[in-house]
Amino acid sequence: MSNAEPMDRREVVAFLGEEGTGVLALARDDESYAIPVSYGYDGDEETFYLRLAFHPDSQKREFLGPSRTVSLVVSAETNEGWRSIVARGRLRETGEAALDSSLVEAIRRIDIPFFTVFDRPARELDFELFQLVPDELTGQKQV
Repeated sequence: MSNAEPMDRREVVAFLGEEGTGVLALARDDESYAIPVSYGYDGDEETFYLRLAFHPDSQKREFLGPSRTVSLVVSAETNEGWRSIVARGRLRETGEAALDSSLVEAIRRIDIPFFTVFDRPARELDFELFQLVPDELTGQKQV
């Protein structure tokens, strides 16, 4: 059995910068919805940027809302043992109107991996960028 201990801020920022994929957990009333996502993390601003895909039959929109709390879980097995981060907060859509100069600069500093887990070609999907500034960010590591 392995023991766990909290990760410090430096470890959290380094780990999040090395990864790039996680699971976004959404909820509505008593129904949950979790999806794999790619993200970029700006450690200076402590902000995640997520590229979400939508199609006409997508359930995601039903679970998204500015007043709903989401969780992003990033975990991996590393050379030093497992690492796990949970970020909790609200997603903010960064539509074209919200793309001020500071946001554009932040997006340039990060890399959001592109991976495909869709049941249809990417050209049939609409991609939107969301921002997650966590209210809570915790990390655990194996010791």
